[in-house]
Amino acid sequence: MGNALVIVNIGQLVTLAGPKRPRMGVELRDLGTVESAALLIVDGRIVAAGPNAELRNKIPPHAVLIDARGCCVTPGFVDAHTHLVFAGNRAAEFEQRIAGATYQQVAAAGGGILRTVHLTRAATKNELLTAARLHRDWMLRAGTTTLEAKSGYGLNHATEIKILRVLYRLNDEGPVRIVPTLLAAHTVPPEFALRREQYVRWIAEELIPEVAAAKLARYCDAFCDDHAFTVEEARAVLSAARRHGLGLRLHAEQFRPGTGAALAAELGASTADHLETAGPANLTQLRNAGVQPVLLPGSVFALGSTLYPPARAMLELGLAIVVATDFNPGSSPIMSMPFILSLSCLQMKLTPAEALTAATINAAWSLDLGNEIGSLEPGKQADFLLHEFTDYRDLAYFIAAPMRPRVFIAGREVTP
Repeated sequence: MGNALVIVNIGQLVTLAGPKRPRMGVELRDLGTVESAALLIVDGRIVAAGPNAELRNKIPPHAVLIDARGCCVTPGFVDAHTHLVFAGNRAAEFEQRIAGATYQQVAAAGGGILRTVHLTRAATKNELLTAARLHRDWMLRAGTTTLEAKSGYGLNHATEIKILRVLYRLNDEGPVRIVPTLLAAHTVPPEFALRREQYVRWIAEELIPEVAAAKLARYCDAFCDDHAFTVEEARAVLSAARRHGLGLRLHAEQFRPGTGAALAAELGASTADHLETAGPANLTQLRNAGVQPVLLPGSVFALGSTLYPPARAMLELGLAIVVATDFNPGSSPIMSMPFILSLSCLQMKLTPAEALTAATINAAWSLDLGNEIGSLEPGKQADFLLHEFTDYRDLAYFIAAPMRPRVFIAGREVTP
């Protein structure tokens, strides 16, 4: 037997063992919890997870033992929607919004996404890499072991490719697994303000084929909204992405109904993200098409809004919801998945179990990684958190607590 690690005396082991698909409805409450448990890992993979008494005779003679001292162990968080790579920040806009300016007003005055685009275009690859490492480490400290990350702060060839290469480098160096997404259809850059059709055509006919051929992204996303791209423009981008073998994700229904949910269902996207204004008809379309909603309560909170996605209605319809941070410099400068769990419970009325499922195994399935990560089952990569508390509900209950779990990725403890 290879390198073995055993975590013993786990007071509460949340395995999330279950069906080999995303969890829906009441299934999100079934955490597969084992009391007085142990976890056996060999060569970075889970071999067994179960009661201490059952695993006692399976421990290899030269295994490294860690005593959990009765504390809780959960899968690592999977953050399925982030904007990890950018230059600078938008603290000045934070002040403007506090004074009453809306997100749309800030954008119309030259702020918003375009402010970050200006700074990111001017930054070197090494500067972006340094900043992104810091953002990643903030997330890792809070227990995020896998994350999706989008481009979208370049909006030209050089910078979009630069961002994707930074993501490639970060994933290659580890320890966090990073799933890259092309988001050149984030907003229309100033130089194309009067040539929108040309910009969309460039993304669809030139950038997407290049990115797909170089394997710089696994997914393609588009922001479908009044101040971003129309449904028809988003369809052109995502249809091209599908032709070139990229998975599809879509920012939809954030500020106004009719901005993308139906398109996500039509194209069979992996996810539709935001959905604050989605109505019953949209939700039914998403369910019937097998599209997973990615809910981003952090952006609602940070923008000072009160219109949260209808998470309970989604669960009642049988949608396999995901929760994520939407970490970005403007609308959600939030990198903590535990804080997102708290918001999900307090503002979207999820139970702590539902929120944890949405942040782990369901998020993993939304990235086509559900057979590899997201739960603590034999054969999967051993990405897990050894917490300082004994009950998983404390993740959501202690709001914005400075929790520092011991983080393990592929069976190796990592310290950011």
